Amino acid sequence: MMHLRAAAAVVLLAALTASPALAQVSAAITPTEVIKLFDGRSLANFETWLVDHHSNDPERVFSVVDQIDGAPAIRVSGQVWGGLLTRQAYRDYRLIVEFRWGGATWGDRKSRARDSGVLLHAQGRPGNTGKDFNGPWLRSIEFQIIEGGVGDILPVAGFEEDGTQIRPAVTTTTRKDRDGETVYDEKGAPNTLSSGRINWWGRSEDWADRLGFRGTQDVESPGFEWTRIEAVVEGGKLTYYVNGKLVNAASDSSFKDGKIMIQSEGAEIYFRRIELQPLQSR
Repeated sequence: MMHLRAAAAVVLLAALTASPALAQVSAAITPTEVIKLFDGRSLANFETWLVDHHSNDPERVFSVVDQIDGAPAIRVSGQVWGGLLTRQAYRDYRLIVEFRWGGATWGDRKSRARDSGVLLHAQGRPGNTGKDFNGPWLRSIEFQIIEGGVGDILPVAGFEEDGTQIRPAVTTTTRKDRDGETVYDEKGAPNTLSSGRINWWGRSEDWADRLGFRGTQDVESPGFEWTRIEAVVEGGKLTYYVNGKLVNAASDSSFKDGKIMIQSEGAEIYFRRIELQPLQSR
């Protein structure tokens, strides 16, 4: 009997290692020291996911370049929609990401605002933003990266195998802007949302989906300069910073852990730093 139990344990361990879907049953990691998700050399801490291609990357959407502004970086071409998904799930951390745009844009976003994002608490089967599991992402909560809208919060819905759609929900304090859009306001009224977008507090009311857009209050770095974003997640709380400035916040998130996904969404973008820090670290 003991030999059978040991053999079963070995088989289960092998299955968890081999199958990303099964591996999601493992507990989320709470960082106790700095975890460099980008090690400066490889994509070893990530799995790739692309519409149609899934775990294959024939167009080399994701690569590591030796130097961009003098240091190694991950290049995401943006040519195919999808993302880099961490192999592990995490909870209760400070995520620090440094990015800058490249010059290439693709397809129907060729002349539109450069777009990407970081998905927090990504859960479920890859591709579950499509009912056929050929979607670009996973259900999650997004830290938006788009020209003029870096720091928006977006709940991203996804499907289960039985076709049930799951929508993450967050609570925040908001107001409505001139155009009726929802905007984060620390003095606003409490509001629980499971769809749409929560604009960061200074997003231009004249925002337009055009290449190179920049609003008068934007705090991300201009042009092709590097921007630092920071997401502090603790339990159901999420706090977003851009270049050290608080831009958005929410609480009572229905998602409290999950994987992290770096999006490919029609624009070339570089990442020179992607790391997790313990919450007590600053």
